[in-house]
Amino acid sequence: MTLTDLPSGLDAVVRIPESKSITHRAIIAASLAKGRSVLTDFLMCEDTRYTISALGQLGVPIAREGNRLMVEGQGGSFGRLYREQTICLGNSGTSFRLLLSVAALCRGDFLLTGTDRMQQRPIGPLVEALKHLGVEVACTRQNGCPPVRIQARGLRGGRTSISGDQSSQFLSSLLLSSPYANTDVVVEISGELVSTPYVEMTIQVMDQFGVRVTRDNERCFSIPSGQGYQAREFGIEGDASSASYFWAAAAITGKTIATTNIYPHATRQGDIRFLDILERMGCVIEKGPDWVAVQGRDLSGLEVDMSGLPDMVPTLAAIALFADGRTVIRNVAHLRYKESDRLWAVASEWNRLGARVEELPDGLAIEGCHPLRPTKVHAHADHRIAMSLAVVGLRIPIQQIHDSNCVGKSFPDFWSRWTMVQRGVSP
Repeated sequence: MTLTDLPSGLDAVVRIPESKSITHRAIIAASLAKGRSVLTDFLMCEDTRYTISALGQLGVPIAREGNRLMVEGQGGSFGRLYREQTICLGNSGTSFRLLLSVAALCRGDFLLTGTDRMQQRPIGPLVEALKHLGVEVACTRQNGCPPVRIQARGLRGGRTSISGDQSSQFLSSLLLSSPYANTDVVVEISGELVSTPYVEMTIQVMDQFGVRVTRDNERCFSIPSGQGYQAREFGIEGDASSASYFWAAAAITGKTIATTNIYPHATRQGDIRFLDILERMGCVIEKGPDWVAVQGRDLSGLEVDMSGLPDMVPTLAAIALFADGRTVIRNVAHLRYKESDRLWAVASEWNRLGARVEELPDGLAIEGCHPLRPTKVHAHADHRIAMSLAVVGLRIPIQQIHDSNCVGKSFPDFWSRWTMVQRGVSP
């Protein structure tokens, strides 16, 4: 792509780094494949480093060569480990959940643990589902949260069920490891499945590495045993979640910002649907084959079900402060189990700025266009809260964002890119 492909009259253009969610899944699929896979334009951030480090402990050689990640896949077969290995995954919920089922394929004893916050985040439904597939696994404190001890002897297979209302990553974890079970695996979903686009992303990555998942309906997933991931070269597209902060910058300043390395017509990333919400609020959206441009206009509040794109809730909450009327966000109770309790964190910090935000049992209600005041705020060690506060800071001078470096979890050079863009879009 050349810049001449983009529309004229832009206030800023920013290239978006690669998708964190796809990077996690591609590294795992490549590690389970037989032979060398090459991942190009992958995202190296705090979370993906935890995934790479853990897979290294499981015996997968992974090396970086420029913008290429060389993964020596083990074909689903890992060497036996005779003593317990402790695998620390920080506060990367994606790493912890997706890799718990991968560890079950090994031969050895493992203790998976993480930060204090990680030890408050639920993992119980995945632990129980793995037990039904023949895995000896338990939460060491018997509270449904990490640490988790697993005596890995492979995955027997069979039928299991899992609750879908806390995290779609539980299902994704089972799907990724199930091709190497001794028998076919069938996973049934009980309750509502949240964040379904992330499950679609998992299935797409599996398919691209040569593994098939079938669905009897939207609540039953079957993975035939005897399949194997195929090593390949795999390119990773830009992250729609990361792009959202620059779209939000355009929305609240009335400027026009283009994001490149985003493929709006081809991507399976659910967060691309955030553009539809911005359009409903009054923005003008233009889409190219590998770019999106957002122009801000007068904004109106709205009521919206965000269960399919929960990571966009703090971004929308930032925009809602400057939209006429009331914005109500619903069906995201599972945000309480993220890097922070995001519903509480948004309500707390936005109200600290003088906003009128009501914390609902399953969402938020935000009164727009209420006078705000400069003050110090806290990111609560949550990258999405920090980046959403940066959006708010375009319209109200924020004196300081405590824990601002937590953006390294998903977007290590966010602040440098934000500073460059900010010069062109600040009102």
